[in-house]
Amino acid sequence: MTATRSTRQRDVISRILHGAEGPLAVSDVLDRARGDLPGLGVATVYRTLKLLTDQGRIHPVTLDGETRYEASGQGHHHHFSCQDCGRVFTLHTCPVALPSGTVYPGGFIVRTHEVTLYGQCPDCATRT
Repeated sequence: MTATRSTRQRDVISRILHGAEGPLAVSDVLDRARGDLPGLGVATVYRTLKLLTDQGRIHPVTLDGETRYEASGQGHHHHFSCQDCGRVFTLHTCPVALPSGTVYPGGFIVRTHEVTLYGQCPDCATRT
C-alpha cells in the first residue's frame, strides 16, 4: 500500500509542477496537491521533490532566497516575479543577449545566465 500511495503522490506533484505557469514554492505545491491528496503532509512533499530532483524530472530555482521547483526540459528561459501577488512566471523570451563564451568586460567569460524580472503581473496590473 505504501508504494501505491507514494506513486500517486509523486504523480500528482509531478503533474502540478509540469502544469505550473512558473516555479512553485513548497507551500504552493502542498496547497495544490491537497486538492487531490487531502491528507498530504509537508514532509512527503519535501521527500517527493528531492526524489523528482534526483531523477532529473524537476530542478530547484532560487528566487529572493527561496527555493522553488519547476519542471526540467524547458530550455533556456527566465522568470518574472510579481511584487504584488508573489507569483512567479516563466518567460520564454530572453531579455539578455549574452551567448555562452561571451567575454564580459573585466575578463569574465559567460557560461550561462539567469534573469528574474520584477514588477506587476497582468492580473495585478488590471486590479490597480
